[in-house]
Amino acid sequence: MDVSEAVARRISVRAFLERPVPGEIIHRVIAEAARAPSGGNLQPWHIDIVAGEAMARFRAMMKDVLAEHPRGEPEREYSVYPPDLTPPYSDRRFDVGETMYATMGIVREDKKARGAWFRRNADFFGAPMALFCTVDRQMGPPQWSDLGMYLQTVMLLLQAEGVSTCAQEYWSAYPRAVGKFLGTPPERMLFTGIAIGYADPDHPANTHRAHRAALADFATFHGV
Repeated sequence: MDVSEAVARRISVRAFLERPVPGEIIHRVIAEAARAPSGGNLQPWHIDIVAGEAMARFRAMMKDVLAEHPRGEPEREYSVYPPDLTPPYSDRRFDVGETMYATMGIVREDKKARGAWFRRNADFFGAPMALFCTVDRQMGPPQWSDLGMYLQTVMLLLQAEGVSTCAQEYWSAYPRAVGKFLGTPPERMLFTGIAIGYADPDHPANTHRAHRAALADFATFHGV
């Protein structure tokens, strides 16, 4: 699979098979992705992979955490979205939610079903493997962009292996629980998680395709 094909095929998969991802694949991908660019070659990413027996323990822990904090822990490291998000960004966020729930056949008025589907984030949508990315607290926005380049490289390399992913900033709502489980040192903070596994081809969630803005809406060409 070439790069263009991997980019075109990658989607946020929200229903996975139980089939485990071979350890050889994830070890190789995590290493190869470190060729991603970073300013000053800081390579600010720190990666934890959870699978197998560790995943079972993590899921058991999250059941207790969700019972106490169903809407997230009281103290979070950062806000995923700006508090006063304006169009066109707010429109795009609204659209992706509405089209996803429509694909699932969940109407806007069914708050219970919407909440139940959202809580599947805590189960990695059934994925057998997860990645967590943490970063040193001294790092700033430029290094956070480096994290994004590393993680996108991971997801594209996994796509080339036939392995699907779903990036989950959902985990920013549970930094203490995740940090305690992983043994993250206090000088590092949780950035995000990624669900990793083989997509369930029969689940309707995996037929959803988020809309993308037209080229003219975000690109200006000078002298080209």
